[in-house]
Amino acid sequence: MQEKNIHSQSFAINRQKRNHLFGHRSFVIWFTGLSGAGKTTLANQLEQELFKANIHTYTLDGDNIRNGLCKDLDFSTAGRQENIRRIGEVARLMMDAGLVVIASFISPFEKDRKQVKELIGEENFIEIHVSTNLETCEKRDVKGLYAKARKGEIQSFTGINSPYEIPKNPSITIDAGQLNKTDATQKILTFIKDKL
Repeated sequence: MQEKNIHSQSFAINRQKRNHLFGHRSFVIWFTGLSGAGKTTLANQLEQELFKANIHTYTLDGDNIRNGLCKDLDFSTAGRQENIRRIGEVARLMMDAGLVVIASFISPFEKDRKQVKELIGEENFIEIHVSTNLETCEKRDVKGLYAKARKGEIQSFTGINSPYEIPKNPSITIDAGQLNKTDATQKILTFIKDKL
């Protein structure tokens, strides 16, 4: 088997040294929720606030990843699981590079989110459930995806004909239908300040 010929390499510059250089810890902030819940809006707002505070960040977003790294994957259960697995691996590498990684993905399955948390390390993983209800998400429907799913033009669409498994114990829960983005972002910043 080829795996026997693969050996992990150790380098002199590690995550701890990068964290020291940047002046803050690196970790992963993982937004999960339905399409249209407000994940990307909050991720973007959060990154802007962290950037202003000289925190080194990078945002990984669902559509952007699907246009590149994961463009070969479909939206079947297996395709979604592999999508999240790849994102978890990329997030781990970016965290090792010293960045605060902001990941914004529907990530509908509890098992997949748990796998990423184990890969990243529980102490380095902040799960934010953007719990905006389906009715609000459908009203927003900026991409027109819910309408297409209701017409049967999109199969396996989360919340319509594919399940979304609500996180059992997220670090933070935010209803972006009830809380404006400024207050929601402040809630997140307050939560993570001791991790930086």
